[in-house]
Amino acid sequence: MRELDAVLARLRRDDDSIRADRADATADDEHDPEGSTLSGEWQRIDALRRATVAERTALTAALARLDAGTYGICARCGREIPPARLEIRPDAVTCVPCAA
Repeated sequence: MRELDAVLARLRRDDDSIRADRADATADDEHDPEGSTLSGEWQRIDALRRATVAERTALTAALARLDAGTYGICARCGREIPPARLEIRPDAVTCVPCAA
């Protein structure tokens, strides 16, 4: 979780920087032939932030299932989720057949 929190903090700083650059009336990045535009960079940062928040939310829910004693149990059929699946996707809530 610390790593995800650090990523979110970095993305917040990047977003703040982009917002400050966009507020600068002299910034004409839309016509700059080199590099990405501020709008494009802002969209990229926002997409990364949303994905990181979703990952953090999923892992928080997995930790809650661990505390409740339901971690590794398929939420759909009640069977055990194979350890190999949990190793790849620690936030998995369904077994392989139910996920398909």
